[in-house]
This record gives sequence, structure tokens and C-alpha cells, in this order.
Amino acid sequence: MPARRHTHVGGPKEKRPESQNQEQTKIMSNNEKPFTFRFIEAENKVLLELTNATDRTLKCIEVLTVFLKDEITPGGGPSQAHIRFDAIERILPTEKSIMPHRTWINGKPVTDERDLLARLQVINGEPHPYVLDISWQDADGKTRFQRIPVGHSLRVSA
Repeated sequence: MPARRHTHVGGPKEKRPESQNQEQTKIMSNNEKPFTFRFIEAENKVLLELTNATDRTLKCIEVLTVFLKDEITPGGGPSQAHIRFDAIERILPTEKSIMPHRTWINGKPVTDERDLLARLQVINGEPHPYVLDISWQDADGKTRFQRIPVGHSLRVSA
């Protein structure tokens, strides 16, 4: 027996108004940049501060590990140092949060005196060789991403 095809009878369907949640999701998907950042100095240590610049709570905020370029070896070499950030459960609207981090060199965590987060600070007019890759979940539980260019190159004196 042949399958029946259901055809639409009648006029076009009326468009339903979108919910506020759907509107917010559309806004987030349009390359919104919900985070602003700055580096602050506290007790002889540089810290990364993220600010949620939206009116929504953002959850499960993570910054991917940043592998630092080896600028000591002539011609460069494999990365010997990286900065690992701890995840943050949530950042409320317009709230600021310090991203806990740890510098590792040659596979071992280092003391605060050897911390290298200062290499991610932006210097005007200098290229930004690193990126903060940030992921978070929106109100619908969808994972979103933002990339922020940061850093500067070390100048080797000749």
C-alpha cells in the first residue's frame, strides 16, 4: 500500500512570539563577547580578572592552558612553560572574578616568584602572541566560546 503524503491545507502558520530565553540565545550566538579582562597586581603577583559584561549568569567558565613560547633558545624550541587556570563555577551578571592559575615549567609547578602570568599582559603597539580561549555555558546549558588575544614578546637585548 503506498504511503500517504500529508499536505498542508489552509493558510500559512502564524508566527509565535519568541520567548525571552530564545532571544537571549540568539544574542549570544551572534559573536557576543561577554567577558572583559584585565591583569591586576596584588602582593607582588599578577592576577587575571574576568568580568561578566552581560546581564546573565554564566556557568562553568574555563580558560584553556596557555603554552608559552620558548624565547630563550635561539630559533625557539618546544614550550617548557605553561599556565593552567582553574575553572570557575559561575560568574553573576556584571560580576568580576579572579581566575586562579598556576605556572608549570618542565612539568613541575613553580613558586609565585617564578610565575609567568605577566607574559600575558598586553603592551600597546606590541603583537599579541597568545590567546585566552574561554568557554562557558549559557542559561540553556549550551557551551559558548570567546578568544581574547593577549601577551607580548620578550625583547632579547643584543
